[in-house]
Amino acid sequence: MPLSDHEQRMLDQIESALYAEDPKFASSVRGGTLRAPSTRRRLQGAALFVIGLALLVSGVAFKATMIGSFPVLSVIGFVLMFGGVVYAVTGPRVAGLRDKSAPAGGSARGKRGKSGGGSFTSRMEDRFRRRFDE
Repeated sequence: MPLSDHEQRMLDQIESALYAEDPKFASSVRGGTLRAPSTRRRLQGAALFVIGLALLVSGVAFKATMIGSFPVLSVIGFVLMFGGVVYAVTGPRVAGLRDKSAPAGGSARGKRGKSGGGSFTSRMEDRFRRRFDE
């Protein structure tokens, strides 16, 4: 159920007051979006995965790397493999969409330009906002 105009104005005022009072807290709560990973980041993640795989196999092959019957080197290799995949798949965070030069009474909602590209979810969010702004 969409907010009424009065409720939307109140929410915008609360948001701008929070941002004016403590911008560091407001930006940390708002968070950011993830960008697509670059080719360099994917290659680094793949290299980390291969190093982890080598450690995993060598931890099983060499009994000297075990503490009792626990394969320490294999566990470290698995963690490196997992970290490499996560690093390769995710991209760096970007700051929120709020423009710091925007007026204090305004909101970041509805001020985005209509872009031809973008992710599927951002296009659907824009379409949803336009439908309820009318």
